[in-house]
Amino acid sequence: MQGQIVFATFALGFQIMVKEQKPDTTDVMVVGAGLTGLTAAYHLSQAGQKVHVVEQQDRVGGQIRTFRADGFVFESGPTTGSVSTPEVAELMSALAVSSGGQCQLETAPDSAKRRLIWKGGRFRDLPSGPLSAVTTPLFRFSDKLRILGEPWRKKGDDPDESVGSLARRRLGKSFVDYAVDPFLSGVYAGNPDTLITRYALPKLYNLEQTYGSFIRGSIAKAKEPKTDRDRLATKKVFSAVGGLSQIPSAEAAAIGYQHISLGVKDVRVMPSPEGWLTTFVDCEGQPRQMLSRYVVTTCGAYSLPQLLPFVAKEQMAKIASLHYAPVMEVAVGVRNDFGGDYRAFGGLVPTCEHKHLLGILFPSSCFQGRAPRGGVLFSYFMGGVKHPELLDLSDGEVEQYVVRYFHEMLKFPSQAEPDLIRIFRHRRAIPQYEASSGERFAAVGSLQQQHPGLIIGGNLRDGIGMAHRITQAARIAAEIIQQK
Repeated sequence: MQGQIVFATFALGFQIMVKEQKPDTTDVMVVGAGLTGLTAAYHLSQAGQKVHVVEQQDRVGGQIRTFRADGFVFESGPTTGSVSTPEVAELMSALAVSSGGQCQLETAPDSAKRRLIWKGGRFRDLPSGPLSAVTTPLFRFSDKLRILGEPWRKKGDDPDESVGSLARRRLGKSFVDYAVDPFLSGVYAGNPDTLITRYALPKLYNLEQTYGSFIRGSIAKAKEPKTDRDRLATKKVFSAVGGLSQIPSAEAAAIGYQHISLGVKDVRVMPSPEGWLTTFVDCEGQPRQMLSRYVVTTCGAYSLPQLLPFVAKEQMAKIASLHYAPVMEVAVGVRNDFGGDYRAFGGLVPTCEHKHLLGILFPSSCFQGRAPRGGVLFSYFMGGVKHPELLDLSDGEVEQYVVRYFHEMLKFPSQAEPDLIRIFRHRRAIPQYEASSGERFAAVGSLQQQHPGLIIGGNLRDGIGMAHRITQAARIAAEIIQQK
């Protein structure tokens, strides 16, 4: 009843506005100019669809933002992606052409395959093969033996088993402590015992369910024939030459900034007899309304109740209750590397090591031009679901931790000090695919079925990584194009 009253109130308001001002029209309205929204709009516009994008911030890119200062090039949000789907390679190839070479894919060297884990006072290499797996001090000897029996271990029967539970059952506690836990801290800033495997790591879940074993499943998957398109998914770590912001900038330029409204407020989407009516206040304070056949939302789940006021409160609650991990990212640059060996992707810190740190990545070891010659750039990550209170530290307190770990963990000499420290706080950084995810996905599906032309996208479903965002956007665009 409450949802119907809200619907009627807004419908009446829209009807009055329509009488006063004729709405502009477009084929597809996209809400959000982050990677998902811009990629969907890019594909649609390239296919000849009329598209308009609205964005509350005064810039494109969403969480993606590249900064340049004192010879360093650093990110305030995601630092890398993975070419884990063909859609990533295809998008970057297309952007290189449409941008006249201004947006170019950059993949990390083989040295970036080296991953480090903190244990016992120093970073240690994560095993990359059978020999290193046997000799590594990261895992208990009993768990190393346990891995030999993994192909014959009983398959789990709990569809909502957490990643931590699954990994302990199949691999042992030390694997959880020194591989799974830091990995999930790096990807989700999350807790392995609350992230549900079939939602957070569906490929891992399917290996056990389909093949009965991680090892048997991996071997079987490696033997499967691959098409030329499949081979585009190299799984290499990637960025763009000059920083990740080159990607949304190239997409926006191809779409045309005349089709993108930045700095908007009070965005509302309502169904109407003619299609979908989107109203907003533009950056100059003028009310605008646009009529479209399709609306694609790519904003955070927490924004949807206000954006879609016609949805019943009970149905929306299943979507908007999504839990986000808070993350603080700190860019740290030093002009003199003092001979340190930072040829790696970076180092992750297990929870059991009790550091105020999730990990430290080494962007300048992965990509060109991220630090002055002879220098090095680091990205510290703090907070996450286990320590959200760290985001409330003052800048001075954060800098104290930065300098402390600069010496203690990165092993810089006592006379060395960082030349650059930039702090970025993200209160709602990474969605947590926990037990409520199934209910959320079902609610999204039901809402889209009830309201043809409405598409709920973004990282509230289909994965959180850059490759997930690009792939989801490409599929959304393809579905719209096929229906035209």
